[in-house]
Amino acid sequence: MAAKFAQLFADSRRALFTMLGIQAVIWSVQVVNWLDDYGLSREFGLRSEQVDDLPEMFTMPFLHFSWSHIEANSWPLFVLGFLSAYRGMKKFLLASLVILVSGGLLVWLLESPNTVTAGASGMVYGYLGYVVLRGVLDRNVLDAVVGIVVAVVYSTILIGVLPLTPGVSWLGHLGGLIGGLAAAVLLRNRPTAQQPPQQASTPNSPGSALLKQLDELGL
Repeated sequence: MAAKFAQLFADSRRALFTMLGIQAVIWSVQVVNWLDDYGLSREFGLRSEQVDDLPEMFTMPFLHFSWSHIEANSWPLFVLGFLSAYRGMKKFLLASLVILVSGGLLVWLLESPNTVTAGASGMVYGYLGYVVLRGVLDRNVLDAVVGIVVAVVYSTILIGVLPLTPGVSWLGHLGGLIGGLAAAVLLRNRPTAQQPPQQASTPNSPGSALLKQLDELGL
């Protein structure tokens, strides 16, 4: 029990510093981008249907087109990114890759020709889908509670996957959400083979029974 809490604390600490680092990079790039009159976004944003621009799906989330653009994305990216990462960095990195590719490909394939797309909102929608569905699939009490809270708090932004706002990449949002849901399925905890029961040499104490129940709940 103590070991599990120690691991959770260590993973959460890594997740916190990872998201702080990502925020630092995004805001540093924004300053340079602003000084360059957003030339970086035009150069390294994802241009639809241009084969040479496909690698830009990996730079697109770090670029924005205005201060209001980056401000709108920063807080949900930090919160949902942290909640995606606090269970372990390996799954977080793999989920991020799936979300990046899914959102990038949908924009590249279906966006209007020569449209340049940039921004971290696709990652926001991806992490949202990942956190909510992970709580359902992994059958972990803590993840389930986190997923329910996130679903309630952020449910209103799901309207962003519809083509209702001119100038907003709803395809990036939709592709990110699909990637997050897919990542939750691909990276879900697989059930382990049941071990045959072993006879205890001494009767179980009430404390050990409680610990066993908490362990079965995923805590």
